[in-house]
Amino acid sequence: MIKKLLPLAIAAAFSAGSAHAANFVNGGFEDGTTSSWTQGSGYWNTANMADLTPANYSTGGTYYNAAYSSVTVTNTGGVDAFSGLSTVRYGNHAVKVNDANNNYSVNLIKQTVLNYDASTINFSWAAVLQASHGPTDSDNFTISLRDDTLGSNVATISYNSATNGPLFSVNGSVFYTRWIDEVINVTQGHDYTLSLLAADCPYGGHWGYVYLDGFGSVTGGGGGSGTVPEPGSLALLGLGLAGLAASRRKKSA
Repeated sequence: MIKKLLPLAIAAAFSAGSAHAANFVNGGFEDGTTSSWTQGSGYWNTANMADLTPANYSTGGTYYNAAYSSVTVTNTGGVDAFSGLSTVRYGNHAVKVNDANNNYSVNLIKQTVLNYDASTINFSWAAVLQASHGPTDSDNFTISLRDDTLGSNVATISYNSATNGPLFSVNGSVFYTRWIDEVINVTQGHDYTLSLLAADCPYGGHWGYVYLDGFGSVTGGGGGSGTVPEPGSLALLGLGLAGLAASRRKKSA
Protein backbone atom coordinates (compact mmCIF):
# COMPACT_ATOMS: atom_id res chain seq x y z
CA MET A 1 0.00 0.00 0.00
CA ILE A 2 2.83 2.41 0.89
CA LYS A 3 4.46 1.81 -2.49
CA LYS A 4 1.21 2.86 -4.18
CA LEU A 5 0.77 5.99 -2.06
CA LEU A 6 4.26 7.38 -2.67
CA PRO A 7 3.81 8.03 -6.43
CA LEU A 8 0.43 9.59 -5.70
CA ALA A 9 1.96 11.98 -3.17
CA ILE A 10 4.68 13.01 -5.60
CA ALA A 11 2.22 13.48 -8.46
CA ALA A 12 -0.06 15.60 -6.29
CA ALA A 13 2.82 17.82 -5.24
CA PHE A 14 3.99 18.45 -8.78
CA SER A 15 0.49 18.98 -10.18
CA ALA A 16 -0.11 21.65 -7.56
CA GLY A 17 2.68 23.76 -9.03
CA SER A 18 2.45 22.78 -12.68
CA ALA A 19 0.04 25.48 -13.82
CA HIS A 20 2.03 28.38 -12.48
CA ALA A 21 5.26 29.61 -14.07
CA ALA A 22 6.32 29.22 -17.71
CA ASN A 23 9.20 30.02 -20.03
CA PHE A 24 9.57 30.07 -23.82
CA VAL A 25 8.85 26.65 -25.30
CA ASN A 26 11.41 25.58 -27.90
CA GLY A 27 13.10 28.92 -27.25
CA GLY A 28 16.36 27.80 -28.85
CA PHE A 29 14.62 25.87 -31.67
CA GLU A 30 16.48 22.85 -30.32
CA ASP A 31 13.86 20.36 -31.39
CA GLY A 32 14.81 21.26 -34.98
CA THR A 33 11.46 22.86 -35.80
CA THR A 34 9.52 26.06 -35.10
CA SER A 35 7.02 24.24 -32.90
CA SER A 36 5.36 26.47 -30.27
CA TRP A 37 6.03 29.55 -32.44
CA THR A 38 3.31 31.20 -34.52
CA GLN A 39 4.31 32.17 -38.05
CA GLY A 40 2.94 34.69 -40.50
CA SER A 41 3.89 35.94 -43.95
CA GLY A 42 2.83 38.13 -46.83
CA TYR A 43 4.00 40.91 -49.10
CA TRP A 44 4.79 44.63 -48.72
CA ASN A 45 4.31 46.97 -51.67
CA THR A 46 2.82 50.08 -50.07
CA ALA A 47 6.03 51.85 -48.91
CA ASN A 48 4.10 52.61 -45.72
CA MET A 49 5.98 51.44 -42.62
CA ALA A 50 2.75 51.59 -40.60
CA ASP A 51 1.53 48.55 -42.55
CA LEU A 52 4.33 46.38 -41.14
CA THR A 53 2.55 45.08 -38.06
CA PRO A 54 2.25 41.50 -36.72
CA ALA A 55 -1.54 41.73 -37.03
CA ASN A 56 -1.38 42.48 -40.76
CA TYR A 57 0.85 39.45 -41.47
CA SER A 58 -0.70 36.93 -39.10
CA THR A 59 -3.20 34.42 -40.48
CA GLY A 60 -6.26 36.36 -41.61
CA GLY A 61 -4.43 39.70 -41.59
CA THR A 62 -4.76 42.34 -44.30
CA TYR A 63 -1.54 41.35 -46.10
CA TYR A 64 -1.28 37.72 -45.06
CA ASN A 65 -0.24 35.36 -47.84
CA ALA A 66 1.19 31.91 -47.13
CA ALA A 67 2.94 31.85 -50.53
CA TYR A 68 5.58 34.25 -49.19
CA SER A 69 6.45 32.13 -46.16
CA SER A 70 10.18 31.78 -45.44
CA VAL A 71 11.13 30.80 -41.89
CA THR A 72 14.00 28.31 -41.81
CA VAL A 73 15.55 26.36 -38.94
CA THR A 74 19.34 26.52 -39.22
CA ASN A 75 21.89 23.91 -38.14
CA THR A 76 25.19 24.14 -36.32
CA GLY A 77 28.10 24.45 -38.75
CA GLY A 78 26.14 26.64 -41.15
CA VAL A 79 27.70 29.93 -42.30
CA ASP A 80 25.83 32.91 -43.70
CA ALA A 81 26.83 33.53 -47.31
CA PHE A 82 26.95 37.34 -47.01
CA SER A 83 28.31 37.97 -43.51
CA GLY A 84 30.35 34.86 -42.80
CA LEU A 85 28.34 34.60 -39.59
CA SER A 86 27.61 31.29 -37.91
CA THR A 87 23.92 30.63 -38.46
CA VAL A 88 23.55 29.28 -34.89
CA ARG A 89 24.35 31.20 -31.72
CA TYR A 90 23.66 28.58 -29.04
CA GLY A 91 23.12 24.83 -29.19
CA ASN A 92 22.43 23.06 -32.46
CA HIS A 93 19.75 25.23 -34.08
CA ALA A 94 18.49 28.76 -34.60
CA VAL A 95 15.91 30.23 -36.96
CA LYS A 96 16.19 32.49 -40.02
CA VAL A 97 13.23 34.79 -40.68
CA ASN A 98 12.78 35.95 -44.31
CA ASP A 99 15.38 35.28 -47.02
CA ALA A 100 17.63 36.71 -49.75
CA ASN A 101 15.01 36.72 -52.52
CA ASN A 102 13.77 40.04 -53.93
CA ASN A 103 10.04 39.35 -53.90
CA TYR A 104 8.35 41.88 -51.57
CA SER A 105 8.23 39.21 -48.87
CA VAL A 106 7.50 39.81 -45.19
CA ASN A 107 7.85 37.10 -42.55
CA LEU A 108 6.78 36.97 -38.95
CA ILE A 109 7.47 34.72 -35.98
CA LYS A 110 6.05 35.18 -32.49
CA GLN A 111 5.33 33.44 -29.20
CA THR A 112 3.19 34.30 -26.18
CA VAL A 113 4.28 33.19 -22.70
CA LEU A 114 1.75 33.22 -19.85
CA ASN A 115 2.88 33.91 -16.29
CA TYR A 116 6.55 34.29 -17.21
CA ASP A 117 8.80 32.74 -14.58
CA ALA A 118 11.77 35.13 -14.51
CA SER A 119 12.69 38.81 -14.32
CA THR A 120 14.57 38.97 -17.64
CA ILE A 121 13.88 37.80 -21.17
CA ASN A 122 17.10 36.85 -22.97
CA PHE A 123 17.63 36.17 -26.65
CA SER A 124 20.05 36.73 -29.52
CA TRP A 125 19.62 38.15 -33.01
CA ALA A 126 21.73 38.86 -36.09
CA ALA A 127 20.57 40.80 -39.15
CA VAL A 128 21.58 40.81 -42.83
CA LEU A 129 20.14 43.70 -44.88
CA GLN A 130 20.78 44.61 -48.50
CA ALA A 131 21.41 48.33 -49.13
CA SER A 132 18.34 49.87 -50.73
CA HIS A 133 16.33 53.09 -50.39
CA GLY A 134 15.38 55.50 -47.60
CA PRO A 135 14.30 55.21 -43.96
CA THR A 136 10.67 54.47 -44.84
CA ASP A 137 11.02 52.16 -47.84
CA SER A 138 14.06 49.94 -47.26
CA ASP A 139 14.27 46.30 -46.21
CA ASN A 140 13.92 46.23 -42.43
CA PHE A 141 13.07 44.29 -39.31
CA THR A 142 11.42 44.92 -35.94
CA ILE A 143 11.62 42.84 -32.77
CA SER A 144 8.96 43.84 -30.26
CA LEU A 145 8.19 42.66 -26.73
CA ARG A 146 4.73 43.41 -25.38
CA ASP A 147 3.55 43.07 -21.79
CA ASP A 148 0.09 41.62 -22.37
CA THR A 149 -0.80 41.93 -18.70
CA LEU A 150 -0.38 45.71 -18.79
CA GLY A 151 -1.23 46.14 -22.47
CA SER A 152 1.97 48.06 -23.15
CA ASN A 153 5.16 47.72 -25.16
CA VAL A 154 8.28 46.79 -23.17
CA ALA A 155 10.99 46.98 -25.83
CA THR A 156 11.43 47.52 -29.57
CA ILE A 157 14.52 46.73 -31.66
CA SER A 158 14.15 48.08 -35.18
CA TYR A 159 16.60 48.67 -38.04
CA ASN A 160 16.56 49.12 -41.80
CA SER A 161 19.30 49.18 -44.40
CA ALA A 162 19.12 52.97 -44.82
CA THR A 163 19.64 53.85 -41.14
CA ASN A 164 21.56 50.76 -40.09
CA GLY A 165 23.63 52.29 -37.28
CA PRO A 166 26.93 51.41 -35.60
CA LEU A 167 26.06 47.77 -34.88
CA PHE A 168 26.33 46.99 -38.58
CA SER A 169 29.35 46.13 -40.73
CA VAL A 170 29.34 46.28 -44.52
CA ASN A 171 30.24 43.76 -47.20
CA GLY A 172 29.73 45.31 -50.63
CA SER A 173 26.03 46.17 -50.78
CA VAL A 174 25.11 44.23 -47.65
CA PHE A 175 24.90 45.50 -44.07
CA TYR A 176 25.14 42.90 -41.33
CA THR A 177 25.59 42.50 -37.59
CA ARG A 178 27.32 39.90 -35.48
CA TRP A 179 25.15 38.01 -33.00
CA ILE A 180 23.71 40.48 -30.50
CA ASP A 181 22.73 39.16 -27.05
CA GLU A 182 19.76 41.00 -25.56
CA VAL A 183 18.70 41.08 -21.90
CA ILE A 184 15.31 42.77 -21.30
CA ASN A 185 14.09 43.39 -17.77
CA VAL A 186 10.49 42.32 -17.23
CA THR A 187 8.02 41.78 -14.40
CA GLN A 188 7.93 38.18 -13.27
CA GLY A 189 4.47 36.65 -13.48
CA HIS A 190 3.19 38.82 -16.34
CA ASP A 191 2.16 37.55 -19.79
CA TYR A 192 4.37 38.51 -22.73
CA THR A 193 4.30 38.30 -26.52
CA LEU A 194 7.58 38.54 -28.41
CA SER A 195 7.49 38.95 -32.18
CA LEU A 196 9.93 39.54 -35.02
CA LEU A 197 8.88 40.84 -38.42
CA ALA A 198 11.42 41.02 -41.27
CA ALA A 199 10.61 42.62 -44.63
CA ASP A 200 12.07 43.15 -48.11
CA CYS A 201 11.84 46.62 -49.62
CA PRO A 202 8.37 47.38 -51.06
CA TYR A 203 9.56 47.53 -54.68
CA GLY A 204 10.75 43.95 -55.04
CA GLY A 205 14.39 44.97 -55.46
CA HIS A 206 16.11 44.44 -52.10
CA TRP A 207 15.93 41.83 -49.37
CA GLY A 208 16.56 41.50 -45.65
CA TYR A 209 16.49 38.71 -43.08
CA VAL A 210 17.26 38.05 -39.41
CA TYR A 211 18.50 35.12 -37.33
CA LEU A 212 17.05 34.44 -33.86
CA ASP A 213 18.22 32.13 -31.10
CA GLY A 214 18.35 31.48 -27.36
CA PHE A 215 15.01 32.72 -25.98
CA GLY A 216 14.75 32.11 -22.27
CA SER A 217 15.28 33.28 -18.73
CA VAL A 218 19.10 33.16 -18.99
CA THR A 219 21.61 34.08 -21.68
CA GLY A 220 21.78 31.19 -24.11
CA GLY A 221 18.13 30.31 -23.78
CA GLY A 222 17.10 27.38 -21.70
CA GLY A 223 13.69 28.01 -23.19
CA GLY A 224 11.94 24.73 -22.62
CA SER A 225 8.99 24.42 -20.28
CA GLY A 226 10.08 26.43 -17.28
CA THR A 227 7.60 24.79 -14.93
CA VAL A 228 9.15 23.64 -11.65
CA PRO A 229 7.61 22.74 -8.31
CA GLU A 230 6.96 25.88 -6.29
CA PRO A 231 7.75 26.07 -2.53
CA GLY A 232 4.17 25.19 -1.63
CA SER A 233 4.36 22.12 -3.85
CA LEU A 234 7.64 21.04 -2.29
CA ALA A 235 6.09 21.48 1.15
CA LEU A 236 3.16 19.34 0.08
CA LEU A 237 5.55 16.68 -1.14
CA GLY A 238 7.40 16.82 2.20
CA LEU A 239 4.16 16.41 4.14
CA GLY A 240 3.16 13.48 1.98
CA LEU A 241 6.47 11.72 2.53
CA ALA A 242 6.33 12.48 6.26
CA GLY A 243 2.88 10.94 6.45
CA LEU A 244 4.05 7.84 4.65
CA ALA A 245 7.00 7.53 7.00
CA ALA A 246 4.72 7.81 10.02
CA SER A 247 2.42 5.19 8.54
CA ARG A 248 5.37 2.86 8.04
CA ARG A 249 6.55 3.34 11.64
CA LYS A 250 3.07 2.61 12.94
CA LYS A 251 2.87 -0.54 10.86
CA SER A 252 6.29 -1.69 12.07
CA ALA A 253 5.22 -1.18 15.69
